[in-house]
Amino acid sequence: MDHDEATDHDEATDHDEAMDHDTAYEGLTPAERTAYLAHIDVPDPGEPSAPALARLQHAHLRAVPFENLSIHLGEPVVLDPAALVAKLVDRRRGGFCYELNGAFAELLRSLGYRVSLLSGRVFDGERPGPPFDHLALRVDLDEPWLVDVGFGRFSRLPLRLAERGPQSDPHGTFTVRPYGAHGDLDVLMDGAPQYRLDPRPYPLADFGPTCWWQSTSPESHFTRSTTCSVLTGDGGRTTLSGTRLIRTAPDGTRTERTLTGPEALAAYREHFGITLDRLPDRLPDRLPGRSEAGGAG
Repeated sequence: MDHDEATDHDEATDHDEAMDHDTAYEGLTPAERTAYLAHIDVPDPGEPSAPALARLQHAHLRAVPFENLSIHLGEPVVLDPAALVAKLVDRRRGGFCYELNGAFAELLRSLGYRVSLLSGRVFDGERPGPPFDHLALRVDLDEPWLVDVGFGRFSRLPLRLAERGPQSDPHGTFTVRPYGAHGDLDVLMDGAPQYRLDPRPYPLADFGPTCWWQSTSPESHFTRSTTCSVLTGDGGRTTLSGTRLIRTAPDGTRTERTLTGPEALAAYREHFGITLDRLPDRLPDRLPGRSEAGGAG
């Protein structure tokens, strides 16, 4: 076996081990799969295929908001597949990358897709963040696809992981560019780097420590303010940032209005399907390491 064959064999073994790591969880039941598909309004996605995958991703982006409300409501962020699916489907909530892509992976697996979890390092300017800063999905059909329903404003459709040229998407032009000698891939949107992918697959539990940091550290932007954002039917976005309701049209034009507390609770229900009995706190005092001086940066 030559070096390339050995590398391919090792990578395939790694993928199988990572995808089969959480053996105690047996995946979605037929009833859970039906409820999840009904929630995103795709009752019959058909057999696994690139068009079906694109339809599922787009539908998920429209139905399930990107939000960090649990952090500011004092709710634990639990990286357990069953808990993630229950949060999105039964409780009609959203989440951030670990939750959204973690749950979506379970739906895709239940439909027969071959899915692995990839670690991403989110860029801050030209510098990538730490490993496990982001969770994205690799879906293998006749070729590998990058699927991501947990990065907020990003591609509407799956991206070809093996394609090195520009990829047109309704949300912009994306490029997957190799980096370094270990197979890392930089994902760019309209020429700007978004995140760097580690090609190795990981079990969901490996994202736990960084998820905990993102959920608790005063240095994390997720603990500094609340956000809730969803793709609209016309390709724009509706976002509730604190009490600011922001509507972004497909051409990028924005309108913004500051809401009262009761108006914000009504906006969560109307625009995101989320029913709350109180507004999330901006800076929950209960978070570890939090002091009054360590506030909004």
